[in-house]
Amino acid sequence: MINKIADSVAAALEGIQDGATVLIGGFGTAGIPGELIDGLIEQGARDLTVVNNNAGNGDSGLAALLKAGRVRKILCSFPRQADSYVFDELYRSGKLELELVPQGNLAERLRAAGAGVGAFFCPTSFGTELAKGKETREINGRQYVLEYPIHGDVALIKAEAGDRWGNLVYRKAARNFGPVMATAAKRTIASVHEVVELGRLDPESIVTPGIFVSQIVKIDRVATQAGGFKQ
Repeated sequence: MINKIADSVAAALEGIQDGATVLIGGFGTAGIPGELIDGLIEQGARDLTVVNNNAGNGDSGLAALLKAGRVRKILCSFPRQADSYVFDELYRSGKLELELVPQGNLAERLRAAGAGVGAFFCPTSFGTELAKGKETREINGRQYVLEYPIHGDVALIKAEAGDRWGNLVYRKAARNFGPVMATAAKRTIASVHEVVELGRLDPESIVTPGIFVSQIVKIDRVATQAGGFKQ
């Protein structure tokens, strides 16, 4: 019987190796799998390459992973924000390597990995520092830059609900990079707020099919000070 429900965050994260490339979902603070990130800190894997839309906020989540000294390199689109002081300090001191990737390129490089695309030409970044050292080509009178897929050893994503086969649905903007990261990783671990019986999820509404998901773990929804709920 297929049952991808993990008993705990620790059990779901077991086996992540030092030096792994970890794809972490989230857009700003929406859809960040905070409990999985905290679990990864406790799990102890080091020398990680992390792929995310940004480089952490404040002292929690991804910023906490950086602060713990577990990350060697980060690939992201928006490393600097008003509260990105953990990243700023590590980067300026030479303790963290950065690969800056335009947001559309980030999404497409992840999608390409999941789709089995070997590489693709994209006009974004042509003529800028980001294209330095990369192959370029003129196609139909326009200049393009060759980009390669981003493959992950593991993806940590956040969904709204899932079943024991690993089928997932998301909540609004919390969806963001989750679906493409799930396809781009060898192993995908998803936190969900609800585990439902097989057949409860409308097949037409399933965004990430269970074939792309290794394990899911249920996380209680946490109320915020404003009386709402964390995504």
